Amino acid sequence: MEIELKYSIDNTEQAGEILEDSWVLEHAESQEPEEIRMKAAYFDTEDRLLTRNNIAFRIRTEGAKTLATLKWKDDDEGISGLYVRSEVNVPVSDPACFFHPDPEIFIESEDGMNLLEVIEGKTLVNVFDMIFTRRRLRIDVGRSILEISFDEGVIVAGAKSEQVREMEIEIYSGSRDDLLETGNLLVEKYGLKPELRTKFARGVALLSEQ
Repeated sequence: MEIELKYSIDNTEQAGEILEDSWVLEHAESQEPEEIRMKAAYFDTEDRLLTRNNIAFRIRTEGAKTLATLKWKDDDEGISGLYVRSEVNVPVSDPACFFHPDPEIFIESEDGMNLLEVIEGKTLVNVFDMIFTRRRLRIDVGRSILEISFDEGVIVAGAKSEQVREMEIEIYSGSRDDLLETGNLLVEKYGLKPELRTKFARGVALLSEQ
């Protein structure tokens, strides 16, 4: 299960200010954020069965590792920037997954079995890509471990593209109450605005403009 808050970020300088905030650093496991280059490919059937069933299928490199991810979202996702989603992650080593992913990679999970029922044996094709840099810090707020991260990059869907600049606060372990309290603290201090669309939703919107 993935539980996170998303906020839009005006500029790179604002992200730096938050990462250097005295309260954040007081609770951070490290004083220097980790920086990771990420590249993601999203897949669907030709007739968009996954999108129509609120499913995201992603292959993403995160530095030196590659993960296949399956996400299932709720219909009320994104209210006030809060996202709660079913998520399954599987490490992959075959570079061909970026071009011809096997949906059976998730077969050991219930969501993976549901995925196979949804796609009905149809081939998955690449529908859009993302390239971005993530800077992240993990913070300990007492009862919970949270991760604050900033993503800056671009979504590419055919001839269309859109810049991405957003902040996420995700529960690594602990409670939703601590997540919301931390989010409210940073919103009040920096005037952050909720991001009401995921990167996946923005990629889907670009597809509709083709």
